[in-house]
Amino acid sequence: MRSDDAVNLPQPPMVVLGAGSWGSALAILIARNGREVVLWSHDAEQVVVMRKQRRNVAFLPEIEFPEKLSVSADLQQVLATSSEVMVAVPSEAFRIVLERCQPMMAADVRVSWATKGFDSGSGQLLHQVAAEVCGEGVPLAVISGPSFAHEVAAGLPTAVTVASNNAQFSHDLSRMLHSDNFRAYSSQDVVGVEVGGAVKNVLAIAAGISDGLGYGANARAALITRGLAETTRLGVALGGQAETFTGLAGLGDLVLTCTDNQSRNRRLGLALAKGDTLDATLQSIGQAVEGVKTAREVMQLAQRYHVEMPIVEQVYRVLYEGCSPRDAVLKLLGRAQKSE
Repeated sequence: MRSDDAVNLPQPPMVVLGAGSWGSALAILIARNGREVVLWSHDAEQVVVMRKQRRNVAFLPEIEFPEKLSVSADLQQVLATSSEVMVAVPSEAFRIVLERCQPMMAADVRVSWATKGFDSGSGQLLHQVAAEVCGEGVPLAVISGPSFAHEVAAGLPTAVTVASNNAQFSHDLSRMLHSDNFRAYSSQDVVGVEVGGAVKNVLAIAAGISDGLGYGANARAALITRGLAETTRLGVALGGQAETFTGLAGLGDLVLTCTDNQSRNRRLGLALAKGDTLDATLQSIGQAVEGVKTAREVMQLAQRYHVEMPIVEQVYRVLYEGCSPRDAVLKLLGRAQKSE
């Protein structure tokens, strides 16, 4: 076969697992870019509605599906169609979904994910989970950065980082995502990109609490800056590169999530500052708020690696130890003076 014939061979569809707002937005983006995409949902009733309406009525009701986007609830069928799998489920379901998929995956499968968080219980980074479940030789990649789902689906300008253990996969996935309004930058620092994407959700809860208590822009800027320092310390301790945290997957995602009310984690902090209960707020938000479980995992990692993370510690106390938001902020402010 000539090389130019190989280039023109039809590409298998991209399978996106998880029909929440973020999975749907990525599926829409890739389909608009000309690739066939199958969006899988575990909810057969949701699939029926999406097929009929040609949109995700629950999460992105204003955005019509492109022609190249199809939906399915049949996991075995969708995995049989492609060796390109992207996971976009909450972190607590990440291992479960991969373990369910693994026996049905193609031998030459490549797995990416847009999930941000740690493995619930073990505290493992998600690339460790993916390698454990799928096998060490499978190409893996993570997509992270400042990217609200609705803005991506609406075609607004966005930039993210794609980090992979495989240079060819990173290149291919970045090209698949790239469009006039969406830029994907490649990286080899999978650990740093994952840590930045996970910890920022905890810090966004802190920013929401601070703003909800009326502490102003100065306090918010300080939280973001010192939160970045905490994230970098943990990331480097886990094997990440310090410079990653000044990029899109670090500072970029942190600023976005701490400052805009599209962030579910920020909205949770705002509600807690008003005196709303955690359970009631989670129920009213109606989607995964990753920072809640991530706070617990980050605290365990910080203790294991002897990393000082005072902001994360106070968020943990509010979420799990009954500390009032105001007392948590006072505890932070009352820490001993030290050099930056």
